Amino acid sequence: MTTDGRRDDGRRDVERLHCLVTGASGYIGGRLVPELLEAGHRVRCLVRTPAKLRDQPWAADVESVQGDVTDPDSVAEAMRGVDVAYYLVHALGSGADFEDTDRRAARVFAQQAHAAGIRRIVYLGGLTPPGIPERTLSPHLRSRAEVGRVFLDSPVPATVLRAAVVIGSGSASFEMLRYLTERLPVMVTPSWVHTRTQPIGVRDVLRYLVGSATMPDDVDRAFDIGGPDVLTYREMMRRYAAVSGLRRRLIVPVPVLTPRLSSHWVGLVTPVPASIARPLTESLRHEVVCQEHDIAQYVSDPPGRPLPFDEALALALRRVREAQVATRWSSASVPGAPSDPLPTDPDWAGGSLYQDERQLPVDASAQELWKVVEGIGGDNGWYSFPLAWAVRGWLDRFVGGVGLRRGRRDAQRLRVGDSLDFWRVEEIEPVRLLRLRAEMRLPGLAWLEMYVETDEGGRTRYRQRALFHPRGLLGHAYWWSVSPFHAIVFGGMARNITQAAAKGLTARRSDQRFPRIPRRRPRRSVEH
Repeated sequence: MTTDGRRDDGRRDVERLHCLVTGASGYIGGRLVPELLEAGHRVRCLVRTPAKLRDQPWAADVESVQGDVTDPDSVAEAMRGVDVAYYLVHALGSGADFEDTDRRAARVFAQQAHAAGIRRIVYLGGLTPPGIPERTLSPHLRSRAEVGRVFLDSPVPATVLRAAVVIGSGSASFEMLRYLTERLPVMVTPSWVHTRTQPIGVRDVLRYLVGSATMPDDVDRAFDIGGPDVLTYREMMRRYAAVSGLRRRLIVPVPVLTPRLSSHWVGLVTPVPASIARPLTESLRHEVVCQEHDIAQYVSDPPGRPLPFDEALALALRRVREAQVATRWSSASVPGAPSDPLPTDPDWAGGSLYQDERQLPVDASAQELWKVVEGIGGDNGWYSFPLAWAVRGWLDRFVGGVGLRRGRRDAQRLRVGDSLDFWRVEEIEPVRLLRLRAEMRLPGLAWLEMYVETDEGGRTRYRQRALFHPRGLLGHAYWWSVSPFHAIVFGGMARNITQAAAKGLTARRSDQRFPRIPRRRPRRSVEH
């Protein structure tokens, strides 16, 4: 086999293409890049700010070029030596002139692709209703349709994929669905909740995007892509509640909410910005259902695909259900699935995650601090306000939980899977991280993370994070009701753990509780 993917006899086995991905710091682009790499292709990313890709696990495997799709020179440079160019940018929420910006950028991209000898342009646009004059579409859908037409009218063969709601954490339309359903058990909604749409899982979108790269040269057309279910937004919200284990939602549609009022309502109820919510809600007045499934002639559907709505939804929620916090929310981890959030997703993506974070310097070695961290709980206590921990344990037992009665298996050592009072040890990285998952009765999921770190000056630092993913409105109310006590409980915990490490008060004897440390004036350290 030669390095370009050809057999020694000259026949091509697996074509290895050089792909340009625009929008690699965005929702779809950030998930497409690793899929292209997995398929054996080379990838170059055109981004305005290359630093945004720095924390991506695939950053070292791609070439990043700084530029903008409205700048012909930077686009021309990025397309040098490229076979397939993916256009995954859109000026959604970028002001009143976003249609003009989209049009200008698409023309630049198409012109430079022709000049560079690009074999194919692949574009992901929006599904539009058939038989409706384009002028009557929402500006959002109208602009996406126009961009697709620019590419189809260019001399370069193009694949234009048209999708409605993409089901995956990070998708703006999906996040709007998520927040509305989770936060409002009773909703007075606009009439667009009765509009039918055909959602599609992000895994299927990525499969079609990757497969489009190797389409025959004579294919130059648009394809409708969607899942097997046609649902109203109301049905999607109710099925979301069922899959995520929430109570059935009461939805009362009213005809008086205009798209502008709807966007402000969505902006009030959810963290999705009104500037993004408005074009999305305007588009929801149109019924968008696939008219064909011709894409399967070129990108075949494996058994069980495209995924049904409930399965795509379950995948999007799986990381929360499995309580895999690092995989789900940390920029230091490798995403486990295309439906998971990425570090470059907007702050409002991925569902609500409340956190209380504290960090303090420690006058002790990392090993001494780790002994205190690993010895926490059971007879050794929780290093702060023992009465508060005891009361929380009693309350948990009162409602049928495990309380504090389980203690710990070993006074000095922990291992993954150990029970620890009303926590479970989820992850241990010796002398670095202890992550505990709460098993008390809560309206949501909770974790406690304790880190042993070393700063640039070689000084030991203790970092502590309490995280809570609320379930429904009750979960949000629970967090805000207990947050006033966090400074006492979690703040005191961080102070006492660092003082214990400094004094060498490690958990060496299982028959002693951690001795009470007298309060003293803190040193020149800032508690966060």
